[in-house]
Amino acid sequence: MTSGWDDPVPNPYVELSRDEWRGLRENTPLPLTPGELEALRGLKDPIDIAEVEEVYLPLSRLLNLFFQSDGRLRDTVSGFLGGEVPPTPFIIGVAGSVAVGKSTTSRLLRTLLARWPEHPAVELVTSDSFLYPNAVLSERGLMDRKGFPESYDRQALVRFVSAIKSGVDEYAIPVYSHLEYDIVPDATQTVRRPDILIVEGLNVLQAPPAGSLGVADFFDFSIYVDARVEDIRQWFIDRLFALRRTVFTDPRSYFHKYAHELDEDETAAFAQRVWRDVNEINLVSNILPTRSRATLVLHKDRDHAVQRVRLRRI
Repeated sequence: MTSGWDDPVPNPYVELSRDEWRGLRENTPLPLTPGELEALRGLKDPIDIAEVEEVYLPLSRLLNLFFQSDGRLRDTVSGFLGGEVPPTPFIIGVAGSVAVGKSTTSRLLRTLLARWPEHPAVELVTSDSFLYPNAVLSERGLMDRKGFPESYDRQALVRFVSAIKSGVDEYAIPVYSHLEYDIVPDATQTVRRPDILIVEGLNVLQAPPAGSLGVADFFDFSIYVDARVEDIRQWFIDRLFALRRTVFTDPRSYFHKYAHELDEDETAAFAQRVWRDVNEINLVSNILPTRSRATLVLHKDRDHAVQRVRLRRI
């Protein structure tokens, strides 16, 4: 191991190379076809079946072991109290930068985990559902800081995750449209007592203000999808060009004008400006500092492939 159990300096993490990590898959079957993977991966995300087998199957096995351990802990508490403690959802947080691939990771884990016999009900929620509507952001002068911690209704997100962890039967949350770049009025997503809930978002590992709870306080396991800043920058620019050729051509798209009013040079300048003035600032100031709070870090190389895994062992 790159930095393992026998390190001379005490270290709460174990670092594993890709080869070491894939060896931990053991006999975990591959319950996914190439066609299903195609439907799960994001725009400009080159993930393939080999990546699933070597990176995400060991991760789904680890998460299943954590899930089973959570049940044993609940049995221990039940025995101590002398009465049954009802099961509540196992909650996984997935964090990382814009364009790093955390949404693909989350969708893939939802599919893989739902095919373990122990937990067929797996729900995925994105923190985008808790962004303030554009009207509110505009009123507060925050449209250029969309995705920064202050652009979210963090109290509403904490109330939701707390309620789910407490075992409520169902909970309705807002719906965010990436096409319209806004919360959809009167639309809701209802979460109904899942076995596992995955909460994905830029800032879901953010530390709360002093004296209050943050959403990460309710996570049973957390994942940070990591890469070099310069690589993420290029992925963001590449993805924006791909969106310009696809999603932005829809007249309903908030960014429709960029599909036909800007030439390629102007689009490149726009992408670089948004990255420099918004996304990179958010990444360096708010998102990257939360990496150390994650249970597990997936570090991607320039080709999007995960090459190193860091796991908190205690």
